[in-house]
Amino acid sequence: MLENVYGILDALLPYQWMDHNFMKNAFLAVLMVTPLFGLLGTMVVSNRMAFFSDSLGHGAFTGIAIGVLMGGVQPLLSIVLFSIAFAMIITYIKSKSSASTDTIIGVFSSTAIAVGLMMMSYGGGFGKFSSYLIGDLLSISPLELATLFGVFLLVVVVWMVMFNKLLIISINTALAASRGINTLFIEMVFAALLAVVVAISIQWVGLLIINSMLVLPAAAARNITNNVKQYHLVSVVFALFAGITGLIISYYCNTATGATVVLVSAILFFITLILKSRMAR
Repeated sequence: MLENVYGILDALLPYQWMDHNFMKNAFLAVLMVTPLFGLLGTMVVSNRMAFFSDSLGHGAFTGIAIGVLMGGVQPLLSIVLFSIAFAMIITYIKSKSSASTDTIIGVFSSTAIAVGLMMMSYGGGFGKFSSYLIGDLLSISPLELATLFGVFLLVVVVWMVMFNKLLIISINTALAASRGINTLFIEMVFAALLAVVVAISIQWVGLLIINSMLVLPAAAARNITNNVKQYHLVSVVFALFAGITGLIISYYCNTATGATVVLVSAILFFITLILKSRMAR
C-alpha cells in the first residue's frame, strides 16, 4: 500500500529531496498533521487557549516518563492516555474553580514538567529522552504514519460533528448553555482532541515548539480574514504551506525540521500583521 503511495509521490514530485523514503514519510506526515494544527489552532486562538495547549506538551512529557517506568507500556500509548487525562482534569477544575484559568493551568503545567523531568532524570537516564524536547519529523515510521492517519480521520469527524457547538461556546459560554449545550462536555471533548494531537505529534515536532505549531498559523490567518469560513481555510493553508516549505528548507539546510516549520509560520504571521496594519489605515 505504502509503496503505491511512494510511486504516486515520485510521479508528482520528481525532486531530489523526495529521493529518500524518510522524506516521503515526513512529507505524508506533514500533509496529515499540519492541517490538524491549522484547524484546532483556530479554536485555540479564538478561545485564548495558547497557555493551555502549551501545558499539554508539558503533560505529555510526564506521560513519556510514566510509560518508561511502567516498562511494558509503549511510550506513545502512555503519552496519549496521560495527556487526555491531564487535559480533562484541567478543563474540569477550571470550570469549577474560582481561581483564574491562567493560575490553574500554570500550576498543572509547572507540576507536570517538574514531575516528568524528575522521573526521567532518575538514575541518569534523561539523555535518551532529550529528543522529545526538539523532535525529529524525519524519523517517522510507516506504522506511525498509519496511526497518524487514524488520528487525522478521528479529529476531522469529531470536528465536523461538534464545530457549531464549539463556535457558540467560543462566542459566549452563557449563550451556549442557554441553548441547552453541555458546555463542560464539549470543552472536555475538544481538550481531549487537542491532547491527542499534541501527544501524537510531540515526538516529531518537539515539546519546545509544539505550541507554536498550533498558534502561529491560526494567528496569522486571523490577521487577514473577515469571517469564520475564511479563518479556518486560511489557517489550514498556512499550516500546510509552512509544513511543506519548512520540510524542504530543513532538508537542504540540514536544520531541525520542526523549528524550520515554526520559523516559516512566524514569517507568515509577521507578513499578515503588516498587511493587517496597512488595511486598517
